[in-house]
Amino acid sequence: MGFGRFDSAPKPIKVGDEVQVTIEAIAAKGDGIAKVEGFVVFVRGARQGQTLKVRITDVKNRYATGEMVA
Repeated sequence: MGFGRFDSAPKPIKVGDEVQVTIEAIAAKGDGIAKVEGFVVFVRGARQGQTLKVRITDVKNRYATGEMVA
């Protein structure tokens, strides 16, 4: 039973990928929110407006998490 367009479709990113993103907003818990081909990526410690390289650490059905790469 899929409601989002990514529930059963291949994800545009996978664990270990390093991608350049721009933080578009800040989530309620304080993580930065970016998108890769429309797929949401949460980045701990990022600030809105930052453009940075992120390593993907986990991919779920509807979102991914990543960490900033130095």
